[in-house]
Amino acid sequence: MWLGTTLLLVACDVRLRDTTPAEFPANHDLGMYEVSVAVSRDALVTPGSVYVFATGDGQKVALSANADATEWRGLYTVRCRSSFPLQFVAEWKQTFDVRRRVVPPHPRQVRLIEPPLTRTASLDSSGKAPKGGWQGGVQYRFVTVPTAQITGAHIEPVSSAPEEVAAAKPLSVISSFPIVAGCGDLVEVRVASSAPRAHGTLVINTDHPAAPHWQTRVEFSPK
Repeated sequence: MWLGTTLLLVACDVRLRDTTPAEFPANHDLGMYEVSVAVSRDALVTPGSVYVFATGDGQKVALSANADATEWRGLYTVRCRSSFPLQFVAEWKQTFDVRRRVVPPHPRQVRLIEPPLTRTASLDSSGKAPKGGWQGGVQYRFVTVPTAQITGAHIEPVSSAPEEVAAAKPLSVISSFPIVAGCGDLVEVRVASSAPRAHGTLVINTDHPAAPHWQTRVEFSPK
């Protein structure tokens, strides 16, 4: 009888293998990321008796199974974070109790990558030059921190070639700093040009650990 009970317990196990990627590009619009886990079960565990959840940081998300219940998926909601903790929990019914397995034993951190900031900006210099020159804004958005600050900015030539130095000379930064950006908010650095045609590199400094410096090619030209 003891041997039969032991074999019954051994044949009633469920195993989990985390198949969620180690990182995702951060998506502020939806703020949802697909997590997944592979599930294998012993012969005496019926598919209908198994329930799988993703947990971490106060969330518990019920996952959905594929046709043969070997792959479970669900959407995990995260905003304004650079990572989130993740564990999977399987629960299955036996004759006299409910068994449970947690994988991994301690939550692992799934990384969320800050999307690239603005790489290029084309600004209009049509018409007569206004007082202070033509002006335009270069927009930025940060989504993996609750708030970020653009602490300063300046213009550099695209290269050290004389013509590139001359092309950047009419440009100037006219914003005041710091510029505080809430998570997901669009903020802009204002740039002016004293010539209708000019281009250069706008270099911004931030307190965001993933983007302490960023370069944007800026070009003024008439439309």
